[in-house]
Amino acid sequence: MGLTYGYDIYLRPGNVARALTALAALAPPARRVPPLELTLPDGERLALPFTSQFKSDPVDCTTGTTSAPRGTSTTIELDTSLMFGVDDVLREYADVYGRDIEEDGRIAIGYVYLTIRFSSLLHPRYASLEFWAATSGMSRVFARSPGVREVFTDLTAAAGGVCCLFDTGDGSPGQLCWLNGEATEDMVPVPDPRALAAKWPDPGR
Repeated sequence: MGLTYGYDIYLRPGNVARALTALAALAPPARRVPPLELTLPDGERLALPFTSQFKSDPVDCTTGTTSAPRGTSTTIELDTSLMFGVDDVLREYADVYGRDIEEDGRIAIGYVYLTIRFSSLLHPRYASLEFWAATSGMSRVFARSPGVREVFTDLTAAAGGVCCLFDTGDGSPGQLCWLNGEATEDMVPVPDPRALAAKWPDPGR
């Protein structure tokens, strides 16, 4: 079984649209897929340059998808491709896997899978954006690359997130890389994520 490393961003449910708008700006400019029409539980609509379960069919979280029963959907699965600023780790990845580095010094990596939970597993009143790498090679890049970490911490900041954790996908608590408006200089092991979540501010404020 391969590695499935990722980054989990925690934010107020009302900030999910803001996060997805910032995420869409990270999509490769040359990627040609039909826009995915997404309706969030509060009725807000977005058009995203990604797919859901590798399809571009509209996703309506207020009524469920066409194959789901009626009732609000609390989880969305997206397939994304994202641009990252090249560092030494990403340059090595590009050489090994034959990926092109763009003129602006960025590289497209995908698929990066994304699960959006409007009621997160750590705190039911916070939403989560859970990004995870599709391959073991990509997982190692996620673990080693400062540029990858910066993209996810910057996205946390842009979305008004309260926390970003590096997740090894093996059931361990993970490592903290963003909290209360600041990135940590080094990723810090989190012994008890639920205790951490209990300290987050009231999401209604």
